[in-house]
Amino acid sequence: MIRPTLTTLAISLALVLASALSAPASAAVRCRDDGVIHRDCRPPVPRQLELVRLDLVDRDSGDTLTEYRARGQEWVAGTPGHRYSVRLTNTTGERVLVVLSVDGVNAVSGQTASPMQAGYVLDPWESAEITGWRKSLEDVAQFVFTDLQDSYAARTGRPDNVGVVGIAVFRERQVVVPSIYQPRVYERDQSRRDRAAMPAPPPAAQAPSASASGRAMAAEAAPRQLGTGHGEREWSPIDQTEFTRASRNPEQVSQLRYDSTRALIAMGVMPRRDWRDDNRGPRAFPNGFVPDPPRW
Repeated sequence: MIRPTLTTLAISLALVLASALSAPASAAVRCRDDGVIHRDCRPPVPRQLELVRLDLVDRDSGDTLTEYRARGQEWVAGTPGHRYSVRLTNTTGERVLVVLSVDGVNAVSGQTASPMQAGYVLDPWESAEITGWRKSLEDVAQFVFTDLQDSYAARTGRPDNVGVVGIAVFRERQVVVPSIYQPRVYERDQSRRDRAAMPAPPPAAQAPSASASGRAMAAEAAPRQLGTGHGEREWSPIDQTEFTRASRNPEQVSQLRYDSTRALIAMGVMPRRDWRDDNRGPRAFPNGFVPDPPRW
């Protein structure tokens, strides 16, 4: 059954998650957005193959933020002072675990984010909006676009990854009943012949080109203006559940970069024609014609 509201969204605490499939410290997953596929890290998943879709929603305007593809990444423009939520949509018919990172910080536990930490469990086809930093099973501190230096990550001494929202998605381990059927000898031989006739696997992916690496470095060096603040507390109750990961590595790692409109235009991410003055003070020419005055 699909759970339609966030009040029934389940959350698996770190202690429960780690007990099922704990990995040694030397095998920790490292996923960096520098164009290189690191050990124990899967490449980004195309949108049409995603297990979970990631969107940012401006809660003050009600708009799902438009994504711009640039420099090999997806970008959205946030409005300073506006609250936002992270919309997670399970596109599969099974439960999944979503570990949510905001500015490099786990949005549930407050730890520096890692895929093997606590996260949200979505039922089949469920969509839920995460509206803030998890403070308890009852409430959150709202996500708010704010100046970089006022972001939660910067205020807790972790400013390096401000400006990115990401997810690591895990499938649930399924209980498989072992079969007692044993194939006969000729079936085994046929299986060997079938394997021998299979085409060779495709060649391994080539290392990223120098130009791709240069674009990634340019994106990292670009000035950043926005971060996610620790806003007002609001009621957002959830339940706890158990979840056993199917593997130690996430099936999907996705992220969205964000910054102010002005910063994205300066970096060439947004075309200048999409720029709007976000009501940052009085304007000499706010409208085209003189409206009628109100009646007394």
